[in-house]
Amino acid sequence: MSAADAAPPSPRPSPSIREDYRALRTLTTRWMDNDIYGHMNNVVHYSLFDTAVNGWLIDEGLLDLGAGTRIGLVVETGCRYFAEMAFPDIVTAGIRVARLGTSSVRYEVGLFRNDADEAAAEGFFVHVYVDRETRRPAPLAADMRQRLETLLVA
Repeated sequence: MSAADAAPPSPRPSPSIREDYRALRTLTTRWMDNDIYGHMNNVVHYSLFDTAVNGWLIDEGLLDLGAGTRIGLVVETGCRYFAEMAFPDIVTAGIRVARLGTSSVRYEVGLFRNDADEAAAEGFFVHVYVDRETRRPAPLAADMRQRLETLLVA
């Protein structure tokens, strides 16, 4: 098959907007987040995703860092970048749930720079909730499932 016979690449998706998300959390950038190119290094985006979701879980009383019997282990992640961010930007993280399984959750997070309505970056990660001691998958508790359903999108 020649290059001419190959299917054209699919168009790049457009960034989502703030109203596409069910919960919003404000996060700050730090001086150390900038890299040699003058923008936020790509690894920082993943840290912001994690901070936003786990902060929401803690605020909702769904994650007890020291004594909870279930913990979420990340089994898959991804990110798409649309615009640069840098210190001293203020970042709003939009959070939604795209899939709610028996013991797993696919969280999607949009990062919005300052007052921008379009996401500068969008990512996802999948948590599999496991028993803290055995590390075996454990079904989501009823109260957790109920709260996560409020973030669920079609």
